[in-house]
Amino acid sequence: MVRADYHNVLQKIAEQCFELNIFKSDDAKKIIEYIRNTYHDELEFLWPKFPNNAIFRRKDTSKWYGAILTLSKRKLGIESDEIIEILDLRINPEEVTAVVDHKTFFPGYHMNKKHWYTICLDGSLPIEDIYQRIDISYQLATK
Repeated sequence: MVRADYHNVLQKIAEQCFELNIFKSDDAKKIIEYIRNTYHDELEFLWPKFPNNAIFRRKDTSKWYGAILTLSKRKLGIESDEIIEILDLRINPEEVTAVVDHKTFFPGYHMNKKHWYTICLDGSLPIEDIYQRIDISYQLATK
């Protein structure tokens, strides 16, 4: 019993005193903070096999409106094994072909490519533009 109580106390300390800093890019950190301040949503880590992948979900509809993932550029069709962070967002299906250019915007990685697209979080897109795109994705997750 002492061991179990000791373990429970340590677990509570760890949960309340440490913040996971999984995502390293400046863009990812700014996005997490923006979503926390604007929508009061926190990252959800759903996959134990992929601890560097997380989603943002609306509280009222439980629908996802964003995902931050860590992967090789090669998985997006870029000739590089460099590991990057990406953001998947919702989009109106009629806008996908106009947005996806395979340079800045890619088909949604591991998502329905008719309704999602991917942005590389490498500083190539102004953060204010990303915030506007998050707002649109959030609104699209209402239905």
